[in-house]
Amino acid sequence: MDNRQAIGSWLSGPRAAAEEMGADFGYRGERLGLPEQGPGAIAPLGRRFGALFLDWTLCMVIAYGLIARGDGNSAGNWAVIVLFVLSVLTVGTLGSTPGKWLFGLRVISVDGERLGAGRVIVRSALLCLALPALVWDRDGRGLHDRLSHAVQVRSR
Repeated sequence: MDNRQAIGSWLSGPRAAAEEMGADFGYRGERLGLPEQGPGAIAPLGRRFGALFLDWTLCMVIAYGLIARGDGNSAGNWAVIVLFVLSVLTVGTLGSTPGKWLFGLRVISVDGERLGAGRVIVRSALLCLALPALVWDRDGRGLHDRLSHAVQVRSR
């Protein structure tokens, strides 16, 4: 076997190479007892990024127009604080931010219940740090979701 097959290409990644060699990882969310498709399944990455982009845009508009009053230098810092508050309030009460709601997503605990206040605060703080959200497990959950025992699922 060629080393390139064992490592995988930069396009397919090591998971695809392992699957070609016979490894069975199952579908994303299977280990958590979630369905493979439809409502309640792990949220697709594209929808999650789209929702985050929408939420970030909303936070930048709020920070730039209402808090920083047109000061572009401080608007980004204020936007992170607005994102934290937005996430805590909306995920804590409704289960989704405005962006997640528009993209048909919601955040729940791994046992299927609504996330408690403490977990929402931890998740939101880690999300604002950005790096934990960029480290994923094989179910596609970011480190911020794993540490808060949360999962993003499709709501429709």
